[in-house]
Amino acid sequence: MSPLLPRERKTFVLHMSYSFLEGIIAGLIILNEFVFVKSLLGSSYQLALLFQFSMAVFLLLIFMNEWLKRIRKKRNVLRKAALLTRLPLLLLFFFPRSPESLGGDSIYHYIFLGIFLVYYLGNTIIWPTINLFLKTTYRHENFSRLFSYATTLNKIVMMVTTFVYGWLLDMDNFIFVYIFPIAAVLGVLSVFLLSMIPYQPADVEVKNNGLWNSVRDSALGMVKILKTNRSFFDFQVGFMLYGMGFMGSVTVIVLFFESGLGLNYSSIAFYKNGYNLLAIILLPFFGKLMGKIDPRRFTAMSFFAMLLYILFLTLTEYFPAYTEFWDIRLHYMLIFYILFHGVFAATMALTWFIGSAYFCSPEEAGNYQSVHLVLTALRSLFAPLMGVALYEAFGFTVTFSIAMSFLALGISYLLWSERNVPLPGGAKPGKKQEGKVVS
Repeated sequence: MSPLLPRERKTFVLHMSYSFLEGIIAGLIILNEFVFVKSLLGSSYQLALLFQFSMAVFLLLIFMNEWLKRIRKKRNVLRKAALLTRLPLLLLFFFPRSPESLGGDSIYHYIFLGIFLVYYLGNTIIWPTINLFLKTTYRHENFSRLFSYATTLNKIVMMVTTFVYGWLLDMDNFIFVYIFPIAAVLGVLSVFLLSMIPYQPADVEVKNNGLWNSVRDSALGMVKILKTNRSFFDFQVGFMLYGMGFMGSVTVIVLFFESGLGLNYSSIAFYKNGYNLLAIILLPFFGKLMGKIDPRRFTAMSFFAMLLYILFLTLTEYFPAYTEFWDIRLHYMLIFYILFHGVFAATMALTWFIGSAYFCSPEEAGNYQSVHLVLTALRSLFAPLMGVALYEAFGFTVTFSIAMSFLALGISYLLWSERNVPLPGGAKPGKKQEGKVVS
């Protein structure tokens, strides 16, 4: 374990502060889909759109990747993005506080969707920049370890926030109109802290190509990464298959908890906190493990954990026995859901955010994460709505079975790639990579 350099220590403090505040916001947003269907009375397809927005916005990186790469004053860009995309949460304060005003096809459903579309747009700038700032400041041997510590703090805060927020929502289904204006201020503050990381921009040659030529260059640059780095291409194929399973089931899981099991907010918060608590315990272990094994094998482990938690979720429909305590309904089958979802949450928190950085040099981390996010956005255009359509046509079991099939295909492909395709430049897990690529 290498001692931290002064720049790493400063970055770690800022990273932890950012993660603390974002943990509060994440603890609120994690119940957003349930707020939308239980308090705002939104429809299943509108619910799919709410999740879709969180991912589809990354298609904009096709336009923005080249621009982000050339911008030297990334600190200013981050701060403007925070103000423009977090402050609209203040508008939720003016929402009605009665179900009578929200029945049918209410205009407030669309305003809610619009506010969070704007919120998610900010992530197209913030998330790739996080990878760039951290990968160029933390040394390779400290990267996953320090990231896992910050993620652990984030999940602890998120867990506490989710518990308190779920309890408050059961007391008042419309408490969110007072909570989210506070989240708006915290969201701005967290990104301002992130922007203070001591990043030194590299010299980038700027060409006057015009907007569309720059977009074309950005898209071609992304395609080139996939064509020249076969191991990263395989990593993304695995994620595409996983994404079909994840996105096709995530909205349906919300509907299963709401209409299939009829859970209240406190019960939902309990299940989310249960797997997040386990993820907190496991994150330091997986943070160290990630740097020692092939990232594709690590990712396959994450996919397998998700396959198992969907399996036990499906079995709950057929074995619904439960016990109750503190106004919480604990289904026995969902104990296994919590266990495997905890492993998934811990591993995916690492592989989704920083997995792409293990296939490139530190300077390329932002570009590689942009490719990862754009491909995530592409599958989000149809997978969530496909999941809802399958559920409405065939029910929960068929939809969850199809999701598990996609996950099994993703696992098989990644393990095949690990055996047959070397990492960039022949690098071994746990060794510093030099950014070379294989054709």
